[in-house]
Amino acid sequence: MSVVMLFPGQGSQRSGMLHELPDHSVIKQTLTEAEEILQLSIQQLDSEEALQTTDHVQMSLCIAGVAVSRALAAEGVFPDLVAGHSAGAFAAAVVAGSLSFQDALHLTRLRGQLMMQAYPQGYGMGVITGMTARQVEQIRLGIHSDEHPVYIANLNAPTQITVAGQWEAIDQLLTTCKSNGAHTAKRLNVSVPSHCPLLSSVSDQLATALSKMEVSRPKIPYAGNYKGRAVRTADGIIEDLSLNIAHPVRWHEVTTLFYELGARLFLEMPPGQVLSGLASAAFPEARVESLSSSRLDNAVILAKREQNTL
Repeated sequence: MSVVMLFPGQGSQRSGMLHELPDHSVIKQTLTEAEEILQLSIQQLDSEEALQTTDHVQMSLCIAGVAVSRALAAEGVFPDLVAGHSAGAFAAAVVAGSLSFQDALHLTRLRGQLMMQAYPQGYGMGVITGMTARQVEQIRLGIHSDEHPVYIANLNAPTQITVAGQWEAIDQLLTTCKSNGAHTAKRLNVSVPSHCPLLSSVSDQLATALSKMEVSRPKIPYAGNYKGRAVRTADGIIEDLSLNIAHPVRWHEVTTLFYELGARLFLEMPPGQVLSGLASAAFPEARVESLSSSRLDNAVILAKREQNTL
């Protein structure tokens, strides 16, 4: 059976997240490496004030994911498959061997800065549970306009849908969905309209940046956000990392694909817990662990048992 490493995206961040990582020499080395690459201290990255900006959030998520995956590798645990949700895709690409850690940090910094410049205020994201994408779309069509845009952004589960756009339109959509039977409908802690056509210009600029970097064929299957399929080529990595910002994340398709490929242990990297919750709900027979709440040594034992290397 296979082990999947899941890398969370924006919205999972919390103050002090890098300081709370497991006490492991490889993690300490990775944090030092990140400080040297970015010319920023860890305190400057994960403080409550710093995490109010999208670039610091995305850089911190990349650092956390790579650091913990490296610590697992040092203990003899290597993933068979990797999947990163939104900004988490950059850490996944590093672990898959497609992108250097340095380039991933530069890209997440650029991505966050471009997103903030495109929509510095008045835009964000929301989440709706208890309704299908088709039901949400029917309501969205009656609210969306050029002046007040709102789009379906992430297909996280059959009945968990995120939306992105202008806050006024988002709030109207959330309220209408709630009154039409949604279990929950609320704003997310995301200050930019990710994964919708509003960020097409950011997608183009990321593609240009990636074209100047060395991107390799992934050594293990990497789950693409854009198409919801396993990516096995360098061009596929470039396409996914650049285009996913302007298109919906097909997360449920991604995790279903990996389950069908034999994944039975899902390990979510810090600071996330949402992806492990989604996997637990979708695949009751699988073992799911969030490294935010589980010990590193426990994850090592579980992974080695799953891969018959214990």
